[in-house]
Amino acid sequence: MKRFVLTAIAGLCPLALGAAEPAADTAWMEQSRQLAMQLGGELKAELGKAIAAGGPIAAINVCYLRAPEIAAQLSLASGARVGRTALRVRNPSNAPDELERAVLEQFAADLGAGPIDRPLEAMFEIRRGDAVERRYMRAIPTDALCLACHGESIAPELAAVIARDYPRDQATGFRLGQLRGAFSVVWPAPSLPPDP
Repeated sequence: MKRFVLTAIAGLCPLALGAAEPAADTAWMEQSRQLAMQLGGELKAELGKAIAAGGPIAAINVCYLRAPEIAAQLSLASGARVGRTALRVRNPSNAPDELERAVLEQFAADLGAGPIDRPLEAMFEIRRGDAVERRYMRAIPTDALCLACHGESIAPELAAVIARDYPRDQATGFRLGQLRGAFSVVWPAPSLPPDP
């Protein structure tokens, strides 16, 4: 059985097991924020261009093809695993792990409690012996750009393309401001000790 200690950094999310403590090395935190913002910025820019050129159906190809490519490029360049996840995913490969699910549920509760004037984010260190895995998540609230493909009312021709490309889609029925998902950045531990 693997044993690990989960520590919330700087009290950014109330999901810590044990007391929050500051990290000695905090450069990863800012780099994680930048990676999440870069993934979000590049994806939003490409979605905007696609919608302007060919409408929401053209945006499906951006999410289907370009989003994984952008995430892979950022992952390769940084050494972190950069991506997106959600409680209700369109692409099954974006399904959350146990920690991501817990953070997403907290983000959804926070957004459901009313307007928030700052980005929702969580940072954790997971210690396994001497090895440390670092994780960052940043909430993606549903905005107007998302609603054509993820909202409560989707045009039939668009719904047909989504069903074709994502036969197990769960990512519809969202309203403005609800949690759509989160950007996730994972800095793997360089070496994990064997199970005891």
